[in-house]
Amino acid sequence: MEDYARQIEDIGRRARAAARQLALCSKERKDSALMAMADAMEAAEAKILAANARDVAAAPGFGLNAAAVDRLRLTSDRIRAVADGVREVAGLPDPAGGVIREWTRPNGIKILKVRVPIGVVGIIFESRPNVTADAAALCLKSGNACILRGGKESFHSNTAIAAALATGAVNAGLSADVIQLVPFTDREGVRLMARMDRYIDVIVPRGGRALIEAVVEHARMPVIKHYHGVCHVFVDSSADLSMAEKIVINAKCQRPGVCNAMETLLVHRDIAEKFLPTIAASLSARGVELRGDERTREVLGSGVKAAVEEDWTEEYLDLILSIRVVDSLEEAVDHIEKYGSHHTDAIVASDEAAARKFLSAVDSATVLWNASTRFSDGGEFGFGAEIGISTDKLHARGPMGLEELTTYKYIVEGAGQVRG
Repeated sequence: MEDYARQIEDIGRRARAAARQLALCSKERKDSALMAMADAMEAAEAKILAANARDVAAAPGFGLNAAAVDRLRLTSDRIRAVADGVREVAGLPDPAGGVIREWTRPNGIKILKVRVPIGVVGIIFESRPNVTADAAALCLKSGNACILRGGKESFHSNTAIAAALATGAVNAGLSADVIQLVPFTDREGVRLMARMDRYIDVIVPRGGRALIEAVVEHARMPVIKHYHGVCHVFVDSSADLSMAEKIVINAKCQRPGVCNAMETLLVHRDIAEKFLPTIAASLSARGVELRGDERTREVLGSGVKAAVEEDWTEEYLDLILSIRVVDSLEEAVDHIEKYGSHHTDAIVASDEAAARKFLSAVDSATVLWNASTRFSDGGEFGFGAEIGISTDKLHARGPMGLEELTTYKYIVEGAGQVRG
């Protein structure tokens, strides 16, 4: 444990020095580094794939289901897509140094509110090795050094990706310490990182409830939580049912093992008898296990499993869906408030008044009208990538891109004024 503490302390000290270097970098230099990092990832494809194969082979021993293994697995196409995401970040506007607001006081003093990097960002995540590249790219572009701690399931993949990214940064003239990966996956590393407020300015946990609660318990710095995604689609009585079917299928089946996949379908009673048999057949044909409330089972029959209370709060991350029939939009909103995770929720409706009411009443980071929950994503929002999807309200909410990785300071310009 003492050795772990020394390693974490050294990583933090080097990250703080690298952050000071980055804060002085021009946009052009950072963008050049990002392009070099993307090139280095593609050049290291064989090493990354070999490392990932080790992780995938070990996945059953960690109890990963098929959806989790899919999140873990890398291919040549996925590596190229991740590298292209890094290049996309390079092409985005640089938030650092941007003036949020400026004004001049009656005494002639000029005040500017300016975006600046947070400093050192700690990111703790599980399973998905693409997070290593996404997080590193966004942090570097916004002028932050990052300390990454991945899960044991993706350790070899993360190590290979981080090494390639650091090589790219060095090739562009930056310190390798702008991107550092904690070289062990023992849970003690989580506690040590969370207590290192001397070096880490903010910490972002992405993973299961146990991980996030452990970080929150020990953290001495602000925590931005990427909490679980219990996402809903509500099909209103006014919905175009053909559109609703496409949205529901996409939200559940396009990639079930991610946090913005739908976990609960809410259906208005007025269209339940018409819509449920159609959508149940489409979902079942795609291998989705259905769990319904009593009214859903009255329509679909006993072939649908009876949903229990725990189903309404479950993030399945798998081809499993809970379904509930509700009497009204208000009941749908109440269900989401009681059981949801304030992540992402959608309504399918032709009635604009009903849709606007839902959009206002549902207190989630992302609320959609006539679109799949799968669009709650940094890449789909045009951020290039994302650090995570915050379910907090402060300091960031929803998909976290470059602006969310900055804070601000006030710059005051005078001409010799003194306060009387």
